[in-house]
Parts: sequence; C-alpha cells; structure tokens
Amino acid sequence: MTGDVVLAAARTGRPLRFFLVAGEHSGDALGARLMPALKARCGNGVEFAGVGGEAMAAQGLASIFPLHDVAVMGPLNILAALPRLVSRVHQTVDAALAFQPDAVVIIDSPEFTHPIAKRVRRRAPDIPIIDYVSPSVWAWRPGRARKMRGYIDEVLALLPFEPAAHERLGGPHCTYVGHPLIERLDEIASADTGGLARRLGIARERDVLVALPGSRRSEAGRLLGVFGETVRLLAKKGSAFDVILPTVPHLREQVLAASQTWAVPCHFVDGARDGFAAMRLARAALAASGTVTLELALCGTPMAVAYKVDALAAPFLRRMIQGETVVLANLVLGENAFPEFLQQDCTAENMAPVLGELLGASKRRDAQVAALARIPGKLKLADGDPSAAAAKAVLGVIEAGGKMLSP
Repeated sequence: MTGDVVLAAARTGRPLRFFLVAGEHSGDALGARLMPALKARCGNGVEFAGVGGEAMAAQGLASIFPLHDVAVMGPLNILAALPRLVSRVHQTVDAALAFQPDAVVIIDSPEFTHPIAKRVRRRAPDIPIIDYVSPSVWAWRPGRARKMRGYIDEVLALLPFEPAAHERLGGPHCTYVGHPLIERLDEIASADTGGLARRLGIARERDVLVALPGSRRSEAGRLLGVFGETVRLLAKKGSAFDVILPTVPHLREQVLAASQTWAVPCHFVDGARDGFAAMRLARAALAASGTVTLELALCGTPMAVAYKVDALAAPFLRRMIQGETVVLANLVLGENAFPEFLQQDCTAENMAPVLGELLGASKRRDAQVAALARIPGKLKLADGDPSAAAAKAVLGVIEAGGKMLSP
C-alpha cells in the first residue's frame, strides 16, 4: 500500500513532506527513530520540518525553535510558561501550513501538540494528522478520546491495549506500532550485571534493591524521602541488601544529597547501559510509576510501584483515575500483578513489608516472576520493529487521505 504513496509523490515532482512536532525529550527520541524509518520507505524523496530536539536535529530536522521552550512539566510550571507556550503553538501552526506537508505527526506531549493539531485541522482540513503516542485516556479523562476524532486521523499506540481502549471510548482509529523498548531488547539482555557488581564492589551473594524515583525533578523530590524511609524500615527489620540508584545528569546532585541519610550502602550509576544492568542485577525494585515499570518488566525484576502528585493535583488524583491500576506493566499484562502505592498509600509502612517479601523467598515473589515472564510476549510485534511499523502506518494514513498526492 505505502509503495503507492511514494509513487504518487514521485509523480507530483516533489518529495513527501512531513511536519513533525515533539514537545519534550522522549518525543524527540521517538521522532529521531521515525525519521530514518520514513526515509527508508521513501528513499531520498522526503523532507522534514517542525519542532524537535537534538536527536531529531541529528536526523536532519531544523527545529523552528528550541525544544526547551516548550518542554514544561507540571500544572504550576505550565501556568507560569503559558504566554510563551501559546505563542509557540501559533508559531508552529503557521509554520506547518506554510510547509504544505503531506502529513502532520504530533508526538506525545498532548498539552502542547493537541492545540496545534486542532488549529491545523480548522485551517487546513485536508492535511492528515497522526498522533504518535496515545494520551492516557484509559487512565485519565477518558472523554478526550471522543474529542480527538475531530482533529486526529490516526493514533499510533505504544501499548497493546490502547487500540481497544480507543474503540471502547469512541476515539480515533488506533494502531499498535510497538513500544520503543522493543528495539532495545538486545541491549537489555546483554547488560553486564557481573561487571557492574564488581565495579560497585557488591558481593555476589548480596541482595540488591534498585530504587528509581523518577526522571523529573519534582517527581523525584516527592519520592526520595519516602524511598529513604522505606529502605530504613527494611534494614531495621533485618533485611541485608545494597541499594543502586540509577541517575540522570540533571538529577544527580539531588539524588546524591537525598540519599546521604539512607540506612544502607547506596551506589550510583549513570547511563542506560548501567541502568539496565542495575535492574537486571537487582532482586527487587522500588520504582516511580511510569515507563520504568516496563523496563523493569523486560529485565525480569519484581517491583513495588509508587506515585505521588503535588498538592495542587492531589484532590483530583483518585477522581481522575479510571480502572484498577495506573501501572503500565499491569495494564500490559491485564492484571494487577505489581502492587502500587498512590498518594496517601505511598508510605514506608506500606511499602517496606512488600519489598521484604520480594527480596526474600515468598509466594508474592514467585507470582511476580511468573507474571514478568509473560510481558515480553504481550509487547511483541508480529513483524518488524516499532519505528518501521510507525512509518508504515503514517504512509498508510496519507494514502487513505490521498488528496494532496493527486498527479
């Protein structure tokens, strides 16, 4: 099917044009993998414009403004940056229309990218619009799914349960293209656990707890204290273990400072390779809710999951949650195998006993190990990798619209 799109573009005498919009660094990483996948399907007949970061720039995108202008998280920060964000939304819409793209692909960050999609649809209804990464309509504000039908032609889902969720909620057509972690399975499997243990001076017989308080400053700030208290209670009850704290550059000093008072030896690692090695080395994990739960699942590491929001959002958390869980590993599995401790339940007194069972030999641990073994098969694609599947889906949407490719 997509070969017809490329041939039709060739008949117009110009390359296919894609306007890509990422709103934060995770979207930049996705866009940077999508771009070469589109090039591979279209040959040299492709042009890109839009908004991205360093990764997309390395693939040839000249962003119309720096990504950090719009990579803002949290309601208070968004409110403070609102005038700049509104200005960037209008600038992006104008740039998209001037580029005359064959498709607009918005990538995650719905607070920034969806207002752009709505305005492009109003001003140029014939341009196909693809949303790469579904908003969490299955967990928060499900009414968004039906509203998206007015300005989104196709959703490219990273999680296998999302197409059914959009169908149930009346959202746009949704295709599972696979999670980008699938492309890193070899990296995960080859992570050198023995080498990491030797470098950190951890004895082979010593149990390891990996602590993952999140990659955002505010998120880590809310969890580091309760994680430290959980570690203290575990040690007080007789558990013998070391802690590994994978860090990212912008949080390293914050994590180092907070962990100075923890009751057991703490080791720090940087970078994805050592992060995966730490997860695979660990007997159990205490993790913030998010993509890291899928990383732990693919590493085969039993886990307890924590999540706290700021005081402004706290009264609305429970009211907004739809369903039994917000843990991605649970949602992929279709059962609540991994315990979650949200907001007022996120206490050391609640989490320490569970982690004690996971560090030891227990029925809870055995049940999690069995559940973890089923997750890779749930994420697996029938053919190819996620970036190639996403590129194929984007070209399929262009062909289905087809209006801009008439010879």
